[in-house]
This record gives sequence, C-alpha cells and structure tokens, in this order.
Amino acid sequence: MSVVRVAGVKKSYLAKGKVVTEALRGVDLVVEKGEFMAIAGPSGSGKTTLLNLIGALDTPTSGTVEVDGRDLGTLSPNEQADLRRDRIGFVFQAYNLIPVLSAAENAEYVMGLKRVPAAERRRRVAELLAQVGLEGLEEKRPLEMSGGQQQRVAVARAIAAEPAVVLADEPTANLDQATGRALVEMMRRLNRDRGVTFIFSSHDPMVLESADRVVRLVDGKVASDERKSPGEPQAASS
Repeated sequence: MSVVRVAGVKKSYLAKGKVVTEALRGVDLVVEKGEFMAIAGPSGSGKTTLLNLIGALDTPTSGTVEVDGRDLGTLSPNEQADLRRDRIGFVFQAYNLIPVLSAAENAEYVMGLKRVPAAERRRRVAELLAQVGLEGLEEKRPLEMSGGQQQRVAVARAIAAEPAVVLADEPTANLDQATGRALVEMMRRLNRDRGVTFIFSSHDPMVLESADRVVRLVDGKVASDERKSPGEPQAASS
C-alpha cells in the first residue's frame, strides 16, 4: 500500500515574473508503507524541495502529490495543516524542539494538538523515550541535552502521533559520526519494530548505506532508483 505518490511534479521559483530556478523537472515517485528510504543528490539537486512538497510545506508548480491517499492540491490550507499534524511526522536537522518544554513535553506536543487524552500521551511518550534510549531524561530540557539526545526527542515526537510517514531532512547533519550512526540505527529499529515509514533527504553515506532504497536526484530529475534487501548490496532498478 502506497503512502506517498508523486506524479509529474515540477517546481520552479520565480523572480520578477521570470523562472530563475527549476528545482524539480518532472519527478515520479511511489513510496510504499513501511519503506526506509533516502532521497540523495548533490546540493541543488532538489531533494529538500521534494521533501517539502511531500510534507505539504510547499506546493508544486505542476503535477500531483498524494499523501495517505489524499491529493494535497485539492486541500485547503487548513486541511493541509491538519494533514501535516495528523499524518506526517517531521525530523529537522536543527531539531526544532521547544526550549522551555521538557523532553517528555516536547515528545507529546503533537499529540496534545490532536487532543489525545493526557494519560494516553504519557503512556506513549514513556514507552517511546525508553525505546529511543532516553529513559531517565524525561524532565530534561533541550539545552540540558546533547545534540544526539535532542534529535532522539525529535524522532520520538515525530512518531508519537502515529503518522503515515516520517520525513527526515538531513537528520545527521549536525551530529558527529558515532552519534549519527546511533541515531540511524535507532530509526531503523523503529522502522522494523513499528513499521514506521521513513523518507530521508541526505548526502550522508551512512544514511544511504542504511536505507533499503535510495532515490538519486540530479538537476531536479530522478537519475536512479536503487533497492536492496536487508543485508544485500544495492542494485539499480531503473
């Protein structure tokens, strides 16, 4: 079952009415439930733009983007906001945690917006923080935590509301190699144990090696789509 469908998507940026950048030039992509995949490519290839379109943070110039069976182009701004809250989890390279809230409060923030009962929020957060290796740090605030710990809180927040897909934009960019590897391994476990669908944008070789599928963009187009079975080398499928 697909959770994301991108069809014929183009994205251009204008200045004074003229196209100055063609970020995406006709991208087709289908992401199935439970995939652990990465969007790779050099700087300027369009990977972050594609992630923003899937996350309903931007709109395509042409083409369609569907998430969880809903065509984003048919939704009002309020409906898109509801879809982001309910069905899409986000992990940003800058963590984007709320400084005055504890780790537990940050992790349960989206569930609060969805009006999940307090007891259920606490139960889910306690389970998730333990699963991501933060048991005992529930009351710590972001500035009292390392970068790797903050990013683990961000991952817990992203999946606590049980979204259809988690979008992670360069999640290891601000972490040292050992911490980044531990983070990726943790997300891999969540993918396998909980069936969480992850889509990364990354140029980190470690992330790409961990992914079951790597879609490479060059100049705004899909240059290759490589899949592998766990434990097997990647092989190009197109």
